[in-house]
Amino acid sequence: MQRRERNETRAAKIPRVYFLFPAKCPRAVYSLHRHKQDPTMTQRHIILRELRAHAPFTAIGSLAGIFLLLGLIALKTPESVSHHLFIVLHPLHVLLSAQATIATYRRAGGAGFWRIFWIGYIGGVGIGTLSDCLIPFFGEWILGLPNPGFHFGFIEQWWLVNPLAFIGIALGVWSARTRIPHGLHVWISTGASLFHVAMAMDGGIPSIPVLAGIALFLFLSVWIPCCTSDIVFPLLFAPDKNAAVGCCHHHHSH
Repeated sequence: MQRRERNETRAAKIPRVYFLFPAKCPRAVYSLHRHKQDPTMTQRHIILRELRAHAPFTAIGSLAGIFLLLGLIALKTPESVSHHLFIVLHPLHVLLSAQATIATYRRAGGAGFWRIFWIGYIGGVGIGTLSDCLIPFFGEWILGLPNPGFHFGFIEQWWLVNPLAFIGIALGVWSARTRIPHGLHVWISTGASLFHVAMAMDGGIPSIPVLAGIALFLFLSVWIPCCTSDIVFPLLFAPDKNAAVGCCHHHHSH
């Protein structure tokens, strides 16, 4: 145990430039950083573990989102408020997703400037758009909400979403151990999806089946994309595909 802790401490001191330009990194130093945290864990076990661990957080967030949505309706909140809240929370979610994606990629031995850039950008912007925009839109369309619509932040607010994605990538390179509370990540993601749905409402109180459908799509928009962005996607390109890494570097019993 003490030897493993010493290895982790030494790995943490590796100059960050080596993750961008691995060809310049001494072989011994690079291989040191790629030690496995738990050699018995496989990629399938990691994904299932993370899906189970995310489910309670996400379910609570979805339920809270329904109560917030009812509050917005009761207060007759204009659509412009939901729009402004969406364009605040969605870019923040992109930043956190890009950071978590690169942190996972690094903990699994990933390196290389362009690989880090594109994996971080697609993991943050691409999957963040799936979570906050596409899945909510399909929910609005399937549930027959009055004003369903696409809201692509990386196009409509390109000047905000893309720079924050780059900052998230840089933070993931700076530290492979994210320090953002995982609950906050879930709440921001849920909020972005919720306000996308709220923009499709007409101010009337939805029926119970529609509210249940909204809760389901809120759950799906956070649960699956989060694990995809933070775990599955970066591991597809990482050298150590069975590295025992988790979203936001949290630990769960298994």
